[in-house]
This record gives sequence, structure tokens and C-alpha cells, in this order.
Amino acid sequence: MNDDLLRQIQLNESVPTHVAVIMDGNGRWARERSLPRPLGHPAGMTAVRETVEGCLDAGVGILSLFAFSQENWQRPVEEIDALMDLLEAYIAKELAELRARGARVRVLGDLSRVPSSARAALDHFVRETAGGSALDLNLYISYSARAEITRAARRLAEEVQAGTLHPAEIDETAVAQRLYTASIPDPDLLIRTSGEMRISNFLLWQLAYAELYVTPVLWPDFTRRDLFEAILAFQRRDRRFGRVTA
Repeated sequence: MNDDLLRQIQLNESVPTHVAVIMDGNGRWARERSLPRPLGHPAGMTAVRETVEGCLDAGVGILSLFAFSQENWQRPVEEIDALMDLLEAYIAKELAELRARGARVRVLGDLSRVPSSARAALDHFVRETAGGSALDLNLYISYSARAEITRAARRLAEEVQAGTLHPAEIDETAVAQRLYTASIPDPDLLIRTSGEMRISNFLLWQLAYAELYVTPVLWPDFTRRDLFEAILAFQRRDRRFGRVTA
């Protein structure tokens, strides 16, 4: 069945260049199985692999995963520690395979609060995959879109104050160039799992014209088939970007 869906995607040709995913539902998945909430997170690692491999198979060039928000620092310490440990375990387990498949990892967010061991693992992850060209895998960690936009505004204000930028030169391009994603094309498709109808402070600027796809599937149950169905739904959309077709 996955092969059939993949063939349909390839026949349609209009594969999204950039897919972003809000990976939601780990806690709910654990609760439905009477498990402690933190146990939902390692279950979600299978879905990460399925999604990465599915993007490689479908020819998606960029995959952005919302892994940990700045708001997530408010969760119980035990859950945060488990997530940081899981991040290190994921890197140790997947690095060789991602490098072999040609994935290049980038990490975006305010990493100042990330524990030193996890930060070192992330730096190693980025360094060891720097030569990849088949897929850009963006991991958003300790990320907040409002904080990102605020940071960009602060940088613009500092440049104006320093006399290196005139206020009249501040336009959408100037703002975009000062975001974490300055060198990354905006997402074409945003997938959110667990059925929640919100974007949770993720890429508020960059998602302006993304196609949204919400599935009730909880993240640990998300498979390559679910990804392919989202891409096929994207291919059926009429993307006008505010214009009217003749």
C-alpha cells in the first residue's frame, strides 16, 4: 500500500519542498495505555524514523520537526530530563543511518537552557551530518516563534541604533533575514498530529502560506502511510497565495 501511495505522489510531481511537523500526542498515547506520560516520548521515536525515511523516499527536500518548545521547560523536571536523555539516545542510534542516507541536521532555537551533555550531542549531530544533501532535517529545540520574531525585532532595532540600517529599509525581507530560518525556504505543508487545531507558537512567520493538514493520529502511531496521505492531500490543494486564477 505504501508503494502505491508513493507512486501516486511521484506521478503528481508537485512534491512539497519543505514539510513541517508538529509532533503531538505522545502523552495522550501513553495515557490511553495506562502508562506514565514520559513513556510516550520514546514511543514517538519510531514515528520520527518513519517520517524521515518517508520524506527521503518521496523526494521532500526539507523536513522540520517541532521537538521541544520553550514552553515545554515548564513541564515537570522528570519529564524534561527524560526528553533530554531521549534526545541523546536518538542521536546515538540514528546518526550513522541519517549520515548514510544523506540527511543534514540543523538545530534551531534558544539552546542556552539545554543541558551541556545534550548540547554537545546536538553539536556532534550537526557536525557529523554536515555533508548531507538528500534531506535537510531541521530540529526545533527550545523554540518559540514569538521569541524568534522578538529576537529579530531586537536585532533590527540594534542595527538602526548603530546607524547600519535605516528604518525605511525594514521590510519583510529584512525581518526574514534575521530569523533562525534566514536560509531556509518557508514550509509548503504543515502536518499536525493528534487532531488539535492550533499551531502552538511554531513558525508563526514562516507558515503564512503553508497548507495545513491535521490528522487525529497520535504521534507514536504516525507512519509513512500517514505522511504519504498528507502529501497526497497537499497535491490536491489549489495554492493561490492570495491570487485569483484565471
